Amino acid sequence: MKNAERFAQTPTSGYYAVIFTNTWAPDTEGYEPMAKAMADKALKHPGCLGMESTRDAFGFGITVSYWKDEASILEWKQDASHIVAQNTGMKQWYDHYELRVAKVERSYSGPAGRTAL
Repeated sequence: MKNAERFAQTPTSGYYAVIFTNTWAPDTEGYEPMAKAMADKALKHPGCLGMESTRDAFGFGITVSYWKDEASILEWKQDASHIVAQNTGMKQWYDHYELRVAKVERSYSGPAGRTAL
């Protein structure tokens, strides 16, 4: 996969980012297939613009999903299979997590996407 293909294709402004950071618990059995299924399903969900995700060797992960509006985020949050994944994550897979929702007011791509001031 080319590096450029790892980045979500988003508008330059006026959309939302859901930022999910987490650390794994000792028991991650079943995590990988569930994470893949949830990512695939989220990317097909109306209003999802894309996703970027990474995890380091120590189990610290960051996933950012991008959404056209807050209504789309709330609909995804209520998806039945997503609720199962959330509950399993809280009970089994994560030692700790943070979830943040932010509105993107501007974005740039580089290295040449923004002119020097």
